[in-house]
Amino acid sequence: MSSTVYPVKPENCETMTEVRAGVDAVDAQLVDLLAVRFAYMDAAARIKTERSDVRDEARKQQVLTNVQTAAGKAGIPVEAIADVWERIVEASIAYEFDKWDANRA
Repeated sequence: MSSTVYPVKPENCETMTEVRAGVDAVDAQLVDLLAVRFAYMDAAARIKTERSDVRDEARKQQVLTNVQTAAGKAGIPVEAIADVWERIVEASIAYEFDKWDANRA
């Protein structure tokens, strides 16, 4: 994970250049965090013994519920975050299927 820092805190931004630099820094951190998340998918693909175990709808719902709760507590748009996470989870599942298959080829 990179050591990206916020150039200027949001509440201290006075120009759009500062806002954009902050957004770019956050985006870099999000990509770093997603790389870690996908590394956990690598581990899951290695650990799961049955391909049918890759898609776990109960776990997916748990993840989405957790994210919605966290978004609500953070005061950010719950529905929008849930939509983003739905895509992240589905991409993670597809990635895990690919890794699971590759591990057994």
